[in-house]
Amino acid sequence: MSLVPHSLTQFPWRVMVLLLAIATFGVLVLYSAADGNIFPWAVNQTVRFCIFSAMALVLSRIPVELFSRFAFPAYGCVLAALVVVELIGGVRGGSQRWINLGFMQLQPSEFMKPIIVLAVAQFYAMLPVGEIRRWNAIWPALVLIGLPWSMVLIQPDLGTATMILAGGVTVMFLAGLPMRLFVGAGLTLAAIVPIAFSFLHDYQQKRVLIFMAPESDPLGAGYHISQSKIAIGSGGIWGKGFLQGSQSHLDYLPEGHTDFVFATMAEEWGLAGGIVLIGAFMLLFRWGLRVAMRTPDKFARLVAAGLTTTIFFYVAINLMMVMGLAPVVGIPLPFMSYGGSSMLTVMLCVGIIMAIDRSNKRSSSHRNWA
Repeated sequence: MSLVPHSLTQFPWRVMVLLLAIATFGVLVLYSAADGNIFPWAVNQTVRFCIFSAMALVLSRIPVELFSRFAFPAYGCVLAALVVVELIGGVRGGSQRWINLGFMQLQPSEFMKPIIVLAVAQFYAMLPVGEIRRWNAIWPALVLIGLPWSMVLIQPDLGTATMILAGGVTVMFLAGLPMRLFVGAGLTLAAIVPIAFSFLHDYQQKRVLIFMAPESDPLGAGYHISQSKIAIGSGGIWGKGFLQGSQSHLDYLPEGHTDFVFATMAEEWGLAGGIVLIGAFMLLFRWGLRVAMRTPDKFARLVAAGLTTTIFFYVAINLMMVMGLAPVVGIPLPFMSYGGSSMLTVMLCVGIIMAIDRSNKRSSSHRNWA
């Protein structure tokens, strides 16, 4: 008989400690970005992490069967909310993305990032194995992805639309669709890029052009990327030291507490800090993929792998963006960038993966007793 209560052995200690470590590092960076002040960013970020961590732990107690049962209804509700955004949504910065609830501004597109994974995974879990290589295995998933993707794209919100598309297509790939479909889709996408470019908004076109040659307008559209590279490069191997960053403290680096928080961190903590942070995220991805590999249920396996990949896209796109390897599309760095929307989305993903992990442990325990 174990001396440790069963409830404590089932608590996801490792992943919660890992998330706490990343979030604490993020709070330190935000504290420095505010010139050594806990207001306004560090304290708010701490409160949000505590609230969303509690939410994730509550989600982890929900049976996986409920996520499967309500995947399509949840998808329908969020899709309806996106329609409401188009009709009466608030406009901020030229984008129509929010519904004013009085006490908060709700951005429905954030909820679609994890829900698209649940919906597409549920579709393939219901699909007979023999149908996976037929057209009936493709077009319904494309409709599920295409509807919210197009509605978010016209808000316009290229970053969120990209995440929705990436999450849904990843589940299609993991479901076992033929590789030739993805190769053909990639070649087709490459062929229509010049045409699609002409339909982008002016600021989106400028982001792409500046990505190709940021030095062409270093004081204008290329300013963000140029200053981000300077901040990262000036940090060297060990960084300038905590609270010693000049790019962020002298306001040379725009959005140093949100989208470009990695540059703020790299200037003060250097390459060493960057490697430690990326290593922590790699441990998070490893945990998510191991959960996916251990579950025998097809829906749970696709969801765990798909949500882990969603978090990976957050990290990968943001890092590529701040290093000038991808256009600036407004993707924040999880637990590091200031803001509640991205942390809410990532913690929803983590909570659902923890629920799958808990289900795996319970099934394993039952088999051992049997």
